[in-house]
Amino acid sequence: MVKLSDEYIQKVIVNGNVEHNQTIQLNPYDEKWPALFEREKERILKILKDKALMIEHIGSTSVPGLMAKPIIDILLVVEDAGKEEDYMDDLCRHGYILRVREPDFENHHMFKGPDTDIHLHVFSKGSKEIEKYLLFRNYLRLHDDARELYENTKKELAKKTWKYVQNYADAKSEVVQKILSDAIQENKTNQK
Repeated sequence: MVKLSDEYIQKVIVNGNVEHNQTIQLNPYDEKWPALFEREKERILKILKDKALMIEHIGSTSVPGLMAKPIIDILLVVEDAGKEEDYMDDLCRHGYILRVREPDFENHHMFKGPDTDIHLHVFSKGSKEIEKYLLFRNYLRLHDDARELYENTKKELAKKTWKYVQNYADAKSEVVQKILSDAIQENKTNQK
């Protein structure tokens, strides 16, 4: 995984504060997180209807027992994330705010929620990122040792001051890649 440059981060942020310049807040796992996800999922389905091909709870708040930033990460799969007219206006009309636009990274778009602290990550059907997110989440749910390694890494890194939240995410990338590699290997073994 490549560390993103300051210039790239500034270029892809559409709305909101670019710089963070503080430590990262991690909270103990909260039993309310799955319910917050379900509420958002229902809202997104009402807005986009059949344009929403898949909606999944991802990220640390989707892993029971794992400390996390108290932000619900949601994966939304649409036919073509590059065709913003198919979903963006509808989401924005209902209070979602486009925060990140990354045309060079699988046409990734990230929205903030209207009233709940969420990151809604939009990818196109067939994006290789979809499987990565789901494999990573599922592996952490099943493997205490991987979950502990990831949590300890996050706790250590959260103590530092980060110019951008993305810098914190980049600093986790070696551990994320190791866990993802293990998840991919286990998935291949299970498919034999």
